[in-house]
Amino acid sequence: MKAVFHPKATEEFIEASLFYGRQVPGLGGAFVTEVERSVKLLVDQPEIGQIIDAELRRLVLYRFPYSLIYSIERNKIWIVAVAHQRRRPGYWRARLDR
Repeated sequence: MKAVFHPKATEEFIEASLFYGRQVPGLGGAFVTEVERSVKLLVDQPEIGQIIDAELRRLVLYRFPYSLIYSIERNKIWIVAVAHQRRRPGYWRARLDR
């Protein structure tokens, strides 16, 4: 199994890492490392995330106020969003129509 990011999730990932990098030297890299660790965890244990609805799960990142919103598909983990936990809840639902 592999993980695939929705293009908008990739944008969110990059924007958040750049934001943290501007705040404190090295923090952007720590964010990237945490997302990569979480993605590996999802590939190894896809059902570890909290169920949101029939299609989606959420894995909360350690140390950062972000979650990976994803679905488990036949041959992949489809990461729909790298979502800030306190901003615009559910905005990523429109991304479910691939």
